[in-house]
Amino acid sequence: MQNVIIFGASGHGSVVLDCLEKEGKYNVIGFVDSYKKKDSKINGYQVLGSEFDLPYLINRFNIVGGIVAIGDNWIRKLIVDKILKIVPNFNFVNTVHPKSILGKDVLLGCGNVFMPGAIVNANSIIHDFCIINTNSSLGHDGIMESYSSLAPSVCCGGNLYLGQFSAISLGVDIINGIEIGKHSIVGAGSLVVESFGDNILAYGSPAKIIRKRIIGEPYLTTSKKQSLPSLRNLQEIRSNLSI
Repeated sequence: MQNVIIFGASGHGSVVLDCLEKEGKYNVIGFVDSYKKKDSKINGYQVLGSEFDLPYLINRFNIVGGIVAIGDNWIRKLIVDKILKIVPNFNFVNTVHPKSILGKDVLLGCGNVFMPGAIVNANSIIHDFCIINTNSSLGHDGIMESYSSLAPSVCCGGNLYLGQFSAISLGVDIINGIEIGKHSIVGAGSLVVESFGDNILAYGSPAKIIRKRIIGEPYLTTSKKQSLPSLRNLQEIRSNLSI
């Protein structure tokens, strides 16, 4: 099997690891994470270093590609950009858990994650670096633009259009034919019966626009023990992109 690495050693990274192991298509060498101690162990795998170690790691372990395991859509984009500055032709792979289902004529980009129980129905298009999380479903002819995501137990009717960097949160139901713009968030447990534009936060049943969003504004709730980058870390990532 070909050797790959995972960028991000948080809880989301552990789930991505499980997908890769169960899929059995690639051999995972370890994690790359700037916020974890080098040589520490996560789920039995070594933290190999940071993105700056990539050229060395690729040569040492004959790595053919990897996947960015960052749950926040905007931060995932920043990490991808950082990787491509260091290794311009880096190969980002998809992982499809064996208990997920991809329908007829589904088109996939790169760097996508399909978690256990995920369903993508016929004629849908998933662009790059998307997350289709546990037990979520995308109806027929759906389109997910790059860096968009469906949280666990999301149920989407057919012909959904989900814009870049937009996220549908836990347990949201979306009726057929809805369009949601870029950088928008639909809050957990909502029922979406109308389309929404760019840069908005909406929630409720039915979902209503609550306010405008700032691009890159965090939207995932985390415990104090979890290592998801904070706003301060986000600024650090941005500054590192100038290398």
